[in-house]
Amino acid sequence: MLESQPVTVLGMMSGTSLDGVDAALLRTDGERIAGFGPTAYRAYTDSERAVLRAALGRWPGDDGVEDVAELVETAHAEIMARFDGVELAGFHGQTLAHDPRGRGTHQAGSGAVLALVAGYPVVWDFRSSDIQLGGQGAPLAPFYHFALARHIGAKAPVAFLNLGGVGNVTWVDPSRAKPEDEGALLAFDTGPANAPLDDLCQSRLGLARDEGGALAATGQVDADVVRAFLEDGYFFRMPPKSLDRHFPALDGAVAHLSDADALATLSECAAAAVAEGFAHFPAEPAQLLVCGGGRHNADLMRRIARRLACPVVPVESVGLDGDMLEAQAFAYLAVRVARGLPTSCPGTTGVAAAVGGGQVSTP
Repeated sequence: MLESQPVTVLGMMSGTSLDGVDAALLRTDGERIAGFGPTAYRAYTDSERAVLRAALGRWPGDDGVEDVAELVETAHAEIMARFDGVELAGFHGQTLAHDPRGRGTHQAGSGAVLALVAGYPVVWDFRSSDIQLGGQGAPLAPFYHFALARHIGAKAPVAFLNLGGVGNVTWVDPSRAKPEDEGALLAFDTGPANAPLDDLCQSRLGLARDEGGALAATGQVDADVVRAFLEDGYFFRMPPKSLDRHFPALDGAVAHLSDADALATLSECAAAAVAEGFAHFPAEPAQLLVCGGGRHNADLMRRIARRLACPVVPVESVGLDGDMLEAQAFAYLAVRVARGLPTSCPGTTGVAAAVGGGQVSTP
């Protein structure tokens, strides 16, 4: 669809933390990064977040799903209107359910609707084709992580950790020629990250989050809960592997603890899950570059660093924007879809072969 020169593409991401919509412009040909552009954020209101939470776990046709789709489309249309000069957009949608070995995956919102509203092509439904071909449908940012590792001039393997509602990690060998080459990438979801912390803050304290992990830092970890958490079968599965936002092994596990102790214990579980993931890497990374909202949680970052031998630093340390990296990733992937390039491979989602996903809707 596109020629090989860089284009100006808008990427949009609304993650499992349900906080809002990130949007970022990127100049790219789908292989190299030519430049970064303006960014924007559109927060979900408390009432909107309540609508989204009520629909978690639901599939197309279920009660409330059409209302969620309209909400998601409206929020994205509002943020798209803030940008000029866009040639193409990548729209992830809002994940309500993810069951790759069962019913598939469900991201609410239609890219076709947004293409009509915006007046330019929109790439969307990035995950379905990967799942149809035997993949997990997640994570999808690793191909962008490969481009970033090359962009920052990394010579040795590095790892990118995204701390959203769920944690996901990508090990990158930048010496490989292409992201789909054997040994270039290994990616998987590490386990719960911000989601259980934010849910507890919402249900017990009426707060969106524990800012900076301040309350968690005052609590005592229940080591028995952490040990039981790490016995969940998910941690014994070989990657690639992916998770829904909901993690049954934590249901009720901290109900007996005080607010501070519960948050400390959930944070320790998230950190332990990251450390468990390192056992799968082909080689120790030179550093762990952290993006996503969780990197602002100083307590969680300290807990992760205590469990690892390599430096643990926010991606800002190498000149990247950790708040917008996921949105940029879907801008990058949108160009790859439009050019017919792969967006996932066996090392990232477990799909049988390198495959390009996504639909392209035109106005």
